[in-house]
Amino acid sequence: MNITFEELRRIKHSLPTGSISKIANMLQIEEQTVRNYFGAKKYEDGQIVGQHIQPGPNGGIVSLENNTILEVAKKMIVESNASQSVEMN
Repeated sequence: MNITFEELRRIKHSLPTGSISKIANMLQIEEQTVRNYFGAKKYEDGQIVGQHIQPGPNGGIVSLENNTILEVAKKMIVESNASQSVEMN
């Protein structure tokens, strides 16, 4: 799957507080691996994720080998937005 680096970071910043930890626990991986997936580069505490960044506009294109973390993150954002809508009504 290909996504712009800018979009990947936007998704990360849209996550509710504590989501990195929840994703890591759910997928049984290190929190730093999840952070690395979204653009961090601290590999001593987390695994290198299967991605390749090609230079270009919007931070370049990120080719993701596995989009499981991304799909879990998107689902968390949708659920968070839905619960916020219910709380406002």
